Amino acid sequence: MELKMKLKEVLLKKEMSQKDLVELTGLRPNTISEMANNSRQTINREHAAKVLKALEIEDFNEIFEIK
Repeated sequence: MELKMKLKEVLLKKEMSQKDLVELTGLRPNTISEMANNSRQTINREHAAKVLKALEIEDFNEIFEIK
């Protein structure tokens, strides 16, 4: 089983860039890029919470997918 973050898709849907998300969350650009490309081995809960808040997402399923 694998947890996939659908950050790229959500950003496209909301017409936002990764740079916009960096500014809204205060996270490092590299962190956002790794999250968007699903290249992180672990997901920091605090980082995920900042992203969800910035994107105004309340439903976990909008941004995460279990494969």
